[in-house]
Amino acid sequence: MTGKDMRARPATDPETGAGDLSPGLPAEPPVPPLAEQVTVDFAGEGEGEGELSWGMWEIWGAMCRQESGLPIGGRAPLEPGRTLADVAEELRYLMGRFPAMRTRLRFDAAGRPRQRLFATGEITLEVYDADRGSDPDEVAAAVEAHYRRAPFDYANDWPVRMAVVRQQGRPVQMVSIMHHLVMDGRGGAIMLRDVRARETATVTGTQQLEQARWQRSPAGQRQSERTLRYFENILRTVSARQLPGPTDPRTPRHWQAEFRSPALAAALPRIAARTGTGTPAVLLAMFALGLHRATGISPVVVRPVVSNRFRPGLSDVVCPVSQSGMCSLDVGGATVTEVVERAERASISAWKYAYYQPEDLDALIARLSRERGEDIVIGTYFNDRTTHAPTPETTRQKAAEELVEEIRAARGRSTFAWTRRQDTSSERFFVYADDTPDGGLVFDIRIDTHFVSPGQAEAFARCMEEAAVEAALEDVSGGGTLHGAAVPLDGTAR
Repeated sequence: MTGKDMRARPATDPETGAGDLSPGLPAEPPVPPLAEQVTVDFAGEGEGEGELSWGMWEIWGAMCRQESGLPIGGRAPLEPGRTLADVAEELRYLMGRFPAMRTRLRFDAAGRPRQRLFATGEITLEVYDADRGSDPDEVAAAVEAHYRRAPFDYANDWPVRMAVVRQQGRPVQMVSIMHHLVMDGRGGAIMLRDVRARETATVTGTQQLEQARWQRSPAGQRQSERTLRYFENILRTVSARQLPGPTDPRTPRHWQAEFRSPALAAALPRIAARTGTGTPAVLLAMFALGLHRATGISPVVVRPVVSNRFRPGLSDVVCPVSQSGMCSLDVGGATVTEVVERAERASISAWKYAYYQPEDLDALIARLSRERGEDIVIGTYFNDRTTHAPTPETTRQKAAEELVEEIRAARGRSTFAWTRRQDTSSERFFVYADDTPDGGLVFDIRIDTHFVSPGQAEAFARCMEEAAVEAALEDVSGGGTLHGAAVPLDGTAR
C-alpha cells in the first residue's frame, strides 16, 4: 500500500461520492470566492517520526483501494454571538490537543508512507461571505463539497480543513472536514466531547507514534502473528467464490444504495430476547442470511469492522484504531437460532483477532492466492455502527398480535434506492448499518458491479429483512427453519 497514485488523485466523499456525480444528478454548487484567510498558530505535546500504526495502515489501505481521502466531518450553524476569533481559537484548540491533527505523512522513494508528528505549526482558517438574503447553508454546502472533493496533500498539508461562512459580517456557519487518517467514528465522538467541554486535562491513551512503537515490539509482533494464524485457518479452507462475480457488470462500475428498514429494527429486539443473544450478533446473522439467500453462497465469510477500543490504552484516543476482523458463517439449512449462535461465536473470535499489521495480511492473502491458483481476497465487509441501546419500547415484551401488526406496518415503510453510480473505486461489497432518528435502521450498501450485480444487492437487502421478520415471528406463526431457496444468480428477487 503505497502513496504514489494517491498523491495524484482527487478525494471523493465516501458518504455522497462528491467529485464523481451520478448520471442525472444536479451539478455541485460553485465554490464562492474566498473572502479572507486567518492564520492560526498552534502548539501541542509530542513530536517525531515513525511507522504508521496498524489503525492508520488499515485506513490507508482503504484510501488507496477506494482512491479517496475518505473525508469525514461536515457543516453546522454557529451559535449567535460566536465570533471569527472564537472559531480560530477552536481550531487552535483542536490542533494543539490532538496529535492526529498535527500528523502528516512522509513517503519514501517507493511511495510507502510514515507518520510525522509536529509539535508546532500554522494552519489557515478560511472565510466565505454569503450575500444578504441568500441561504448561508447553501454557501456552507458548496464549501463542504469543495473540501471533500479537493485532493489532500498528505505530505505537505495538515489533515484539517476549516472555514467560516459570514452573512452581513456575522459568522453563521462553520465547515470542518478531515481525511480519515485523523480518526475513526468513535474517535470523532471523543473529539467532539472534548471540544464542547474545552477539556484541558492531558489527553489519555496511547497515541499513534506510541502505538506503532509497541506494535513493532516483540509483544506486538506476537499479537499480529496470532491474528494472522487465525486468518490463515479461514483462508486455507474458504471457497474462492465469496461473491457471485460479473453476472451483470455496469458502467459506471461502482454503485451505492440506501436501504431503510423499520421492520428489521422492530424484529431485532424480539430475536435477541428469544435467542438470549446480543443484537450485534443477531444483525450479523441477518447479514449472513441475507447474502446467502441472495447469492446461494455458504459459508458466508465476512470482514466485520472492529473498534479495538476495548484494548488497553485505546479507549479514548482520537486516531484510527478500528480494523476489519474475519469470520466464517455456515448458514445453509440452519435455523435462525443456529445462525445467531454461530454469529455470536464467530463475532467473539473476530473481535479477538482484529489487531494486526495489515501489510502482513495482504502478503498472506497474496501468498495463499498464488498457492491455490485463485483469488481468495475477502471483499465482503460489514460495519455495524448502530448503538443497539435498549429503550423501554424495545425491552417491553409485546403480545403476539401487537408484534405481528407492528412488523407488518413497518415493512410497508421499507425503502430501497440507488443513490450513486461512479467509476471511483469502492470495495467489492461493503455494508454500513446505522440508526435513524425515528428508531429504524438504514443500510448504506456499496458494490463493485463486477462482483455483485445491482439486482443481487437489492435482493440481499430484501432477503435480510425477510429473514429478520420470519425470525421475529417464528414462535408466533410456528415457523420452522429459515433456509429458503436462494435468489437466482441473475439477481432477480423472489
